[in-house]
Amino acid sequence: MFDAWRERAEELEREVYALALAARDDRTPARAKAIVVLVVAYALSPVDPIPDFLPVVGYLDELLVLPLGVAAALRLTPNEVVRECRARADEDVDAGRARWVVAAVVLLTWLVGGALFLRAFVGWP
Repeated sequence: MFDAWRERAEELEREVYALALAARDDRTPARAKAIVVLVVAYALSPVDPIPDFLPVVGYLDELLVLPLGVAAALRLTPNEVVRECRARADEDVDAGRARWVVAAVVLLTWLVGGALFLRAFVGWP
């Protein structure tokens, strides 16, 4: 049973990474890019709306929100782009590069979010 969950989690990780690659492709529509950015940021964010230490409920957001977001982004992204990005994601994950790219995306997302927050609420130029 746990092996099936682990396989599904690895598959979801590859899909999220492939979507992150698709967001940088010019052929991906703006709506799909927006959903991809939200899904990737949510998946990689250290801040969790429902803390994982709460039994069952803590993991409910990951079990529902991430797969739904991934499915929505995949529907909006052209099939050709998805195929190419999945192939690249498989290569990168197998080579170990995906984790560094994911870390950079998370860091960049938090830096941009922090700058926007400071600009909006503190008046920082």
